[in-house]
Amino acid sequence: MVRFILSFFGSIFSTITLGIAMIALTIGAVFWIYGRDLPSHESLAQYQPPTISRIYSGEGALIDEFAQERRLFTPSEEIPDLVKQAFISAEDKNFYSHNGYDMRGIAAAAVEAVRSRGSNVRGASTITQQVMKNFLLSGDRKAERKVKELILASRLEETLSKDKILELYMNEIFLGQNSYGVTAAAQTYFNKTLSELTPHEAATLASMPKAPSDYHPVRQKQRLLNRRNYVLREMRENGYISDAVYKVEVDQPLRSVQNGDFDSFRTALPPRDYFTDEIRRQLSEDFGEGEFFTGGFTVRATIDEEMQTEAAVALRGGLEKYDRSRGNWRGTGVTLDAEALASEESWRAALSNASVPRDIDLGGKWHPAVALEVGDQSLRVGIEELAEIGSVPRSDIKWMKGSFKDNISAGDVVLVQAVEKDGALQHWSLRQVPEVQGGFVAMDVNTGRVLAMQGGFSYQHSVFNRATQAQRQPGSSFKPFVYAAALDSGYSPATIVVDAPIEINTPQGLWRPKNSSNKFYGPTPLRTGIEMSRNLMTIRLAQEVGMEVVAGYAERFGVYNNMGAFLANSLGAEETTLYKMVAAYAMFANGGERVQPTLVDRIQDRRGETIYRHDDRDCVDCASPALAAGQAPRIVDNREQVMDPITAYQLTSMMRGVVDRGTASSVIDLPVPTAGKTGTTNDSRDVWFVGFTSNIVAGCYMGYDQPRPMGRGAYGGTMCGPVFQQFMKKATAKYGGGKFAVPEGGHFIKIDRFTGARLADAASGANVVAEYFRDGAEPIFGLAFDGGFAMGSNLPLFEEAAQSGRRVTTSDGGTAVLGPKATFGTISSGGLY
Repeated sequence: MVRFILSFFGSIFSTITLGIAMIALTIGAVFWIYGRDLPSHESLAQYQPPTISRIYSGEGALIDEFAQERRLFTPSEEIPDLVKQAFISAEDKNFYSHNGYDMRGIAAAAVEAVRSRGSNVRGASTITQQVMKNFLLSGDRKAERKVKELILASRLEETLSKDKILELYMNEIFLGQNSYGVTAAAQTYFNKTLSELTPHEAATLASMPKAPSDYHPVRQKQRLLNRRNYVLREMRENGYISDAVYKVEVDQPLRSVQNGDFDSFRTALPPRDYFTDEIRRQLSEDFGEGEFFTGGFTVRATIDEEMQTEAAVALRGGLEKYDRSRGNWRGTGVTLDAEALASEESWRAALSNASVPRDIDLGGKWHPAVALEVGDQSLRVGIEELAEIGSVPRSDIKWMKGSFKDNISAGDVVLVQAVEKDGALQHWSLRQVPEVQGGFVAMDVNTGRVLAMQGGFSYQHSVFNRATQAQRQPGSSFKPFVYAAALDSGYSPATIVVDAPIEINTPQGLWRPKNSSNKFYGPTPLRTGIEMSRNLMTIRLAQEVGMEVVAGYAERFGVYNNMGAFLANSLGAEETTLYKMVAAYAMFANGGERVQPTLVDRIQDRRGETIYRHDDRDCVDCASPALAAGQAPRIVDNREQVMDPITAYQLTSMMRGVVDRGTASSVIDLPVPTAGKTGTTNDSRDVWFVGFTSNIVAGCYMGYDQPRPMGRGAYGGTMCGPVFQQFMKKATAKYGGGKFAVPEGGHFIKIDRFTGARLADAASGANVVAEYFRDGAEPIFGLAFDGGFAMGSNLPLFEEAAQSGRRVTTSDGGTAVLGPKATFGTISSGGLY
């Protein structure tokens, strides 16, 4: 009997032991099978999460940010304990005691699943497991993934500290509203830093990981409130907050940015504009788009926010002035459905979704509005974000062809601006984005730092940057490069070039270039040729110097990469960008030194290390302890000299004449010496003005995006000149300006600017100008050049260019042969002003 009993219990024991062994072996086999070829958990020790790249002004103000995932990485030691405790209470109260997994939690979840017959399957993942799922595994709810998660979690606990694991979790987790990590979420929901959060706000954030879309602060407000209060109770039970604190915090209302209780952090950011978007475009090319959007760069831009605002106002004003002079109403092209006009609530909702620009400020903010009632003498409009119904009087549209009813229908979305008198609203005024567009760039002539850039009328209307992306014909604003090539090749400002008719037989037909005035002026000094923008003189000069030489100069200054050596290109027929033209003019202004334009001063990576700095000059004794107090350190200027300094000064002096008495004299009037050049292409398809003082260069371009004539009266001087004047008036008030530096190695001689004749040193009068000549290169006065073209009405209509060259003395004292002159095959059609 005893033997039987022992045998019976022995069998049971053996069975149980064998079962346990089998289960252990099975579990071991499962973990061994799934533990092979798992991702390396050790890589998390070097993990760098995607973070926001931010752009700051020179004054340190945040002006824009770019990110694929909006995340602000915060080290564990900088995350307040309150925030950590809220998330631990909500997600894993045993975080600091378990080894990566919580068996009690797993068992409780299993029991709950059995009881509910699978209808209530709740997670039992620890924070460590969630880190592994988020970083190395998929989010599918399968047993296989769960096993892998457990394996990796236990391994991770052996590799990283608890604080490091928590750091990864709290920076990686998605918390809704495109916010990744607790720092970005605190800013998104409360516009606060982590240290500013109260317990109930920290609990609100800790409620989000469960399912951000199911706990939206507006759509699911009560559900989120219940979850928040549950987290607060858990924080009390875990000893993180006292009963008194709990009672106060649980009674707090659920407040958020989304409910309108706090201002959004975005309200402190200016609207995105062409400047920061161009930084994004350039850095995406330099570093790669993925790296820029995830690398957490800190970018210090060269922008002067005050000047950027002035550039936008000046360009917009010029474009609107031209647009209104045409008298055509186009509106926004957006119309609300008739159903949307049934009630104020419906039209306001529809208007808020209308795709129209909201970033325009020109003498006041432009507001989107909807036409509610169109009358003969007035227009009633409902205005976005404003309670009152506005009225536009008939007197406001005197500039417009036709009446209200001819141009506007009920439901049309329009833009309006408040008209005030003595601070009181008088009425509303209709506005529209001009069809004509343009660009504006201003930069420091010595450093190339771009101070302002406007790439169109409104960034929200069109993101195409016409300052950097639009390829347009520069017209006569290109002529200074022809004159620079001539001055560096032995010519002087007093050299005579014949202004007479030219006819050239080209493969495209007979080309008869003309001056803008349709007149001819005979033998004329170079100075007057550029001041009055004489086309025929420029063509003859280009032919005399040789288009290959001119093209070389344009390429040296960065205007073109590979310029065609065609005579029409001497008048600016080949396309380039405003950005390149302004940078090239900067080299005229600074004495001929190379300028690399930039929108960025410095870039730091996520660790604060500088990875790019625009100013790469060497400071010889910046770190020297022997440097006396108040003594400036020596900085070595290593810039390339792309033009002889005397040539640069001669050209600058000639371009001052453009502003003082030439094609821009009627619109440019600044308190400091100013030089520049107008540009107008055939049929006024493109109009330009690029000018500079001793320290700032700025340029403007206008034209239709699909080039077409802009009509009579559209010239660079009349359209872009006023934009330059308005901007530079503010710029010179802020940055000053002085006389252009006269380089060594030359002397002044007075000449007659109409005839080129030498005058006495005491001569004075409107026709007298002091020209600067190189020492040792006494000019020959009275010698005229015709470029090899015929002169006189009784001469043949066409004469092919001769192949012989002419030996001259160059700016460096050497000799060169000009030409051989442009051949028949290098002459192209054109004819720009």
